[in-house]
Amino acid sequence: MKKIWRRLNAHDTSSEGRTWGEKGVPDEAVAAPKAARETGGKDQGDAKRITTREAVRRFRAHALEDKTHDDVVRVGVHDAMWSDLYHHALTASWGAFVGWAFLAYVLINLAFALLYAIAPGEVSGPHAPDLADLFFFSVQTLSTIGYGVWSPTGTWTNSVVSVEALLGMMINALATGAVFARIARPKARIMFSNQAVISDENGVSALCIRLANCRRSVILSLDVEVALSRLTVTADGHLERQFEPLLLVQAHVPVLRFAFVLAHVITETSPLHQHSLKELDSEEAEIVVTVTGTDEAMGQTVFARTAYAFDRVLWNHRFVDIVHTRPNGGIAVDYSRFHDTEERKHAEEDAPVG
Repeated sequence: MKKIWRRLNAHDTSSEGRTWGEKGVPDEAVAAPKAARETGGKDQGDAKRITTREAVRRFRAHALEDKTHDDVVRVGVHDAMWSDLYHHALTASWGAFVGWAFLAYVLINLAFALLYAIAPGEVSGPHAPDLADLFFFSVQTLSTIGYGVWSPTGTWTNSVVSVEALLGMMINALATGAVFARIARPKARIMFSNQAVISDENGVSALCIRLANCRRSVILSLDVEVALSRLTVTADGHLERQFEPLLLVQAHVPVLRFAFVLAHVITETSPLHQHSLKELDSEEAEIVVTVTGTDEAMGQTVFARTAYAFDRVLWNHRFVDIVHTRPNGGIAVDYSRFHDTEERKHAEEDAPVG
């Protein structure tokens, strides 16, 4: 954001430098760090010795790269917590959901315990009730357990018990619905490659992104959209987020069973060819990928998304093969190498000898 604000203050909309469509590797090419290059270019022998823990970590690594935009402050928009409570219950993390539910449960029972404490003599039991006894009496009433050790005897206590029992049935129904909705909410277990690559096959540059289905059931009628997102400054000095579509060779996949590589050919009309590397870097450009499909087992529409900043784009690389033939003639898909890439050889190195 600092680069954008500097451009906003200076009103500098000029661009220079090479474009993605040009041959060769530019000096300012946005490639991955050296460590990522070394990981992508490791030999196949090292990749085969990967542990299960490492494979799982790499499966989930793409989710950790997603931006949360915590540095963006919303002004003039009120977070409607109570009027949009169901949405907050679904989108909160499991830790936050359980924590808030436990806190609300304790506070509600404590509030009713204080109401019972107004007339403690109207709660009969083995001894005179203290606040702890009234609290657990509220717990038994709210959850409609009713062990019978403590019981209401007076008009005030019976009235409070009636209100709490009604409230308890509503809370139990709402809590059960929220937990079920969180568990049954359709979610695509689609993983994206940690990095995008730009390969030069037969003299044609193409942006490639690999995705895979982590479930045993297939995903039907998969539609993919890829766009170049740029934060630009308009002529009158306003910030504006622009999305330019990147046309794919195949944007519709009828059946996604294992893995698939998305490809965008960088022609002269491609936004990646029209914008320079320096311009893309200054505009904090990202490659945004959205996926929509139907889970065959659940029959529900599932969604997935990810984004690649240009420091996660490898120039002159390609994804390693993960589909192999087993000795018995079967097919093996090596997901442990899903994120692995290798550097493309030069044309003269690919040419046959002799």
